[in-house]
Amino acid sequence: MGAGRQDGGGGRGTGARAAALPFGRAWAWNGQHLARSFAAGPGWISASLAREADARRLFPWIAVFYGIGIALAFAADGPLSVWPPALVGLGMAATAILFRARPVALPVLLALAAIASGFGIAALRIQLAEAPVLGRVLSTSFEGFVESVEERPAGGRLLIRVTKLHRVEAAERPKRLRVSARSLEGVAPGDYVSAAARLLPPPEAARPGGYDFARDTYFRGIGAVGSVSGRLRRIEAPPVERPLDLRLAAGIDRARNALTARIATTIGGQAGAVAAALVTGKRGLIEEGTNDILRAAGIYHVVSISGLHMMLAAGVFFWLARALLALSPTLALTWPIKKLAALAGMAGAAAYCVFSGSEVAAERSLIMILVMQGAILLDRPALSMRNLAISALIVLTLEPETLLGPSLQMSYAAVAGLIALAEWTRHRRGAPEGTDPLGRALYWAGALVLGVIGTTLVATLATAPFSGFHFQNLQPYGLLGNAATLPLVSFLVMPCAVLGTLAYPFGLDRPVWWAMGVGVEAVLGLSGWVASLGGASVTVPAFGHGALMLLVVALLCATLFVSGLRWLAVAPAALGLVAAFGSARQDVYVARDGSGAAIRGQDGRLVVVGRVPSFTAEQWLKADGDGRKGTDPAIRTGARCDPIGCTVLLSGGRYVSYLEDRRGFREDCRRAAIVISRLTSPAGCAASIVIDREHLAGHGATAIRATETGFTLATARRPDETRPWLPKAVAFRAAARTPSSAASSSRPPPADPPEAAAEPDLPPAEAPDGDPGP
Repeated sequence: MGAGRQDGGGGRGTGARAAALPFGRAWAWNGQHLARSFAAGPGWISASLAREADARRLFPWIAVFYGIGIALAFAADGPLSVWPPALVGLGMAATAILFRARPVALPVLLALAAIASGFGIAALRIQLAEAPVLGRVLSTSFEGFVESVEERPAGGRLLIRVTKLHRVEAAERPKRLRVSARSLEGVAPGDYVSAAARLLPPPEAARPGGYDFARDTYFRGIGAVGSVSGRLRRIEAPPVERPLDLRLAAGIDRARNALTARIATTIGGQAGAVAAALVTGKRGLIEEGTNDILRAAGIYHVVSISGLHMMLAAGVFFWLARALLALSPTLALTWPIKKLAALAGMAGAAAYCVFSGSEVAAERSLIMILVMQGAILLDRPALSMRNLAISALIVLTLEPETLLGPSLQMSYAAVAGLIALAEWTRHRRGAPEGTDPLGRALYWAGALVLGVIGTTLVATLATAPFSGFHFQNLQPYGLLGNAATLPLVSFLVMPCAVLGTLAYPFGLDRPVWWAMGVGVEAVLGLSGWVASLGGASVTVPAFGHGALMLLVVALLCATLFVSGLRWLAVAPAALGLVAAFGSARQDVYVARDGSGAAIRGQDGRLVVVGRVPSFTAEQWLKADGDGRKGTDPAIRTGARCDPIGCTVLLSGGRYVSYLEDRRGFREDCRRAAIVISRLTSPAGCAASIVIDREHLAGHGATAIRATETGFTLATARRPDETRPWLPKAVAFRAAARTPSSAASSSRPPPADPPEAAAEPDLPPAEAPDGDPGP
């Protein structure tokens, strides 16, 4: 029936209208055809599924169900075994072979096999990554090898492979430490050092559902974070021999640091810092103000070594190899120079990935490039949804934990959207016959402009759900920022980056870096202009996993289906948007260690109390849809404080008390509706909700929402939750106490917060490594 035909087939009746458009038949959708398709009912569904099968579009769904299995494994509680899901997966696969002639049973069995396989591979990865995690805050001294060094405007950050950690048994000693130091004093990767440090367990999420730093560091083998409290001492004769893998990693990091310094000093200023990050992935020299400008312009992804960099690096090597081979008529006529160029592109991309530090985003992008350029070797289409699914299966098998992070999610969402757009426009025609040269030039210029706008818009829409969920931030002018800067990045900045890297060993790179600096300066100037526009960065309130799942389902339907089934994306998209924008906001956030809280004041905005790090405060504000910085003094306006603690009046007339001295418990347990403290509360505290030391030890960061009838709590974890990256929970008491008869007043503190309660500097372990870009 008509529903089973290709989309482009409905464009014949559009005549000259379709011919006049750069995308031709791709724009010629007949609305009446869609209405007839839905009216056909089951017949339309059968024909659509048949078309999906003919187009071999069922295979990408295997990667989707594989990811579902991984997500289920990370959601499961308790020790995971590899064998049960492995046996189930093998059983489902064997049964699928027996039912391979059944059009319904076969895909269902394959989906179940993929889910079981994903669950098993995630369980295996969790077991293989297991390593000791520091269980308490500790002031001690350590010895170990420096694996990597990242210089910053003040001091730097080091990754240490530990050999000795005083006051910690060998069985409990973390494998790696990540520490900051005010002065590196000539310390280089590969050195054996010792120092005194204040260490703490990798911090958990700052709020329920927020970024879990502890989980990420677990899979990197980092068991503690902190800062050096004295000076770093180099030990010339290490007590143990340097392992081979450490020597290789340290050698690469030294080369990266040397090239970073050369680029930064040659270009100078923030343009030099950004240019160095574009080449080596070292972002420590970029100031936060520059990061804010790039984020507001929607182009922060360019400073993270990921898909854009790897694609351009592979493209430059591919183009150079093919161009050089084509100079010889003999080679061009007798050798498959396109395939040889693909091999050069694969080798160049792999070398660049290793040199840039082999970060997760770069490794993922490398696998995608290897799959797609490998398709050229096999005479297959390079850019296809099938190849994207193959790369996803490989990435998720090697590093299943990346499924939970924004880098993988945003990258694959953007690429899937772009492939779907390319498929949708593949039937476009050239300029109409008889068009003069000027008309053809105008036509192709229009097609180029529409192509840039279309690809940027699709990538922005595809990644928006993940940006809103993970960062609570949207860039309405991201289309403008990318359209203005990416041509410079693609045709000037990144080619210079590749050429400069190739010229660097010969000492001929400085002119190339100068040219690259001109391009980066222009990019920063355009980004600053976009960021200066009103509303360039919009902070949206945090929404839950349910809304994100609905939006993901919509994205999958819109990109993976090629038939009219893609219209099924409309319903989950609408429901997801309603759920996201209708999410109820929390009224109280409590830090995981009780060091501070954010409480909604009478004006409807959050008020921060206590000694909470600025990064944590900013996470709370962003989750509330508040774009203020964690260092803004105004976020502390509205609380009444004295040396004992602070009180904030909720909009409903109920008081919230934050105590730093146990002397305040007697009065506030009687008068406040919610009592928060990092201390242990007395057993008879009559407040409706008590968040104290014992509660936080079992639940971590806590959020409270006030309702007309009481309060609802959300916590980062449960006290009986067993996950290898979580600290061992201690005994705790129930957080919910007997409601007091009246919680309508509290003691009036006599003064505003003293200067001593000002927010301290942000601990280096508190902030994530940066926004992973697509």
